[in-house]
Amino acid sequence: MPNTYTQIYIHLVFAVQNRVSLIRSQWKQSLYQYMNAIISGQGHKPFAINGMPDHVHIFFSMNPTQSVSSLVYHVKRSSSLWINDNKLVKGRFSWQEGYGAFSYSKSQISNVIQYIENQEMHHKKQSFLEEYIQFLKESGIKYDDRFIFKPIDNL
Repeated sequence: MPNTYTQIYIHLVFAVQNRVSLIRSQWKQSLYQYMNAIISGQGHKPFAINGMPDHVHIFFSMNPTQSVSSLVYHVKRSSSLWINDNKLVKGRFSWQEGYGAFSYSKSQISNVIQYIENQEMHHKKQSFLEEYIQFLKESGIKYDDRFIFKPIDNL
């Protein structure tokens, strides 16, 4: 696209179906590398991917030729197929419907990357649900409690 210039930084968050802790330490780095390749292959620039056994955080620079929802579809679909094809979990793996996408400025890049890289330490103090609601509130996003990633005991 001639004469089109953008600088779009997105922090993407999504959870394993029913918030079950299925992402294992033995293969999570391979999963993140696979996701990195999907994102790069779609024309975006990934900066950080990390998470916990029940959810993933991805921070990337977005190419405006694709919508966030289209990218999320490709990442979730391809990665769940990869997990299932490699038989990394018992039964069938899937991601929970929905996601959070939060935009940041260039000056915030290093802070967001550091936040994502330190997920394990961060979640010693705060649950995923608390974290996710905090993102929504800090971003000024109105939400309906019925559609928030629910803990397993609330399903």
